[in-house]
Formats: sequence, C-alpha cells, structure tokens
Amino acid sequence: MPKLGPVSLRVLIQRLRKFGFDGPYKEGKHPYMVKGNLMVTIPNPHEKEISVDLLVRILRQAGISREAWDKK
Repeated sequence: MPKLGPVSLRVLIQRLRKFGFDGPYKEGKHPYMVKGNLMVTIPNPHEKEISVDLLVRILRQAGISREAWDKK
C-alpha cells in the first residue's frame, strides 16, 4: 500500500467530491461536506497542507479506505 502524503485543502475537497460528497458548507466553527446522512468536518482554509494524521482522521470519518483514496 502506498504511503499517504500531505494534501492541500483544494485537493481534499476535489477528491471528497469524487466520492460523492457535496459542499463544503460553512456553518459553525468549521466547514463540512455531506453525503446522505454522513457529515465530514474539514479544516478551515489555511496556507499549509493537511497533515497525514489529519487526513487519516478525515478519511476514517468519511468511511473511505486508504486503498479507495489512492485509486481516485
């Protein structure tokens, strides 16, 4: 399995859209994306890339495996 690397917020949003998520919507402290009844919180926009640790937590919350993430 290839190692995950940091990604920009723009890439994260594009890839989550490929998995069927809509958004991002802004309400409350953090933006979020929605797919059916599933809501995934994404980080606030900033200049740095999203770390691997945070990416793994977002993928777990979204129910996306690393293998599926690498294929898209």
